[in-house]
Amino acid sequence: MTTEDIHTEGTHIGPASVADFHRVLADHPRYWGERDMRALHLLAMVQEFGDTCLVARAPDGIRGYLFGFVTPTATAYVHLIATRDDARGTGLGRRLYGEFAAAAERQGARRLKAITSVANTGSREFHRRLGFESRVAEDYDGAGRTMVVFGRGLPL
Repeated sequence: MTTEDIHTEGTHIGPASVADFHRVLADHPRYWGERDMRALHLLAMVQEFGDTCLVARAPDGIRGYLFGFVTPTATAYVHLIATRDDARGTGLGRRLYGEFAAAAERQGARRLKAITSVANTGSREFHRRLGFESRVAEDYDGAGRTMVVFGRGLPL
């Protein structure tokens, strides 16, 4: 992200800090409910990919976040995206994706990619609304771990 962070509707989207990362983990159930996704939260991502790990801050805390990076093959990969329980349905996830896509394009990305479990119908529908194509990939995340792989070109 450049120094021009986005401010709209009381929410500021900008690069995630180490402190933000720890706040997100402390408030984990507000983003993920009963699913324990903490093992997928890697501090090294925030440390190494600062321009593409974003948080949506508001006076009442972090409303959402997206952690991603750009691969050497010009693919912008979204590792995690989540919105807080009281921010769902507000368009914040779309805004986070838009800011990530813009930052990734500045780094030369030409394509977006994300994955989710087959059972995650919410994620599947969200990505469909953003114009992603999807495919089911057997053993994608190890033996017996079928995943849905999303992809689409940039711009978003």
